[in-house]
Amino acid sequence: MKKDLHPESYRSVIFEDVTAGRRFLIGSTIESGKTDKWEDGKEYPLVQVEISSASHPFYTGHSKIVDTAGRVEKFRARVAAKKPKGKK
Repeated sequence: MKKDLHPESYRSVIFEDVTAGRRFLIGSTIESGKTDKWEDGKEYPLVQVEISSASHPFYTGHSKIVDTAGRVEKFRARVAAKKPKGKK
């Protein structure tokens, strides 16, 4: 391998999929203010993500709505408001 190929900030980072509850230990340069312990007992930076291969429909084969910002409910409310009311 070439010498000095990776940047100085390259280290192991825990990525936690908050939707699926899975965790991955991967090399990365991403900055994080949080840390957590991994299975080996060492402490690593922690980055929480909403979608990963553990929860994405392409990898899991299951369609699932992930909505942490309430966008789906807002959309459904707009659609319900636009529907014409039936005549009596």
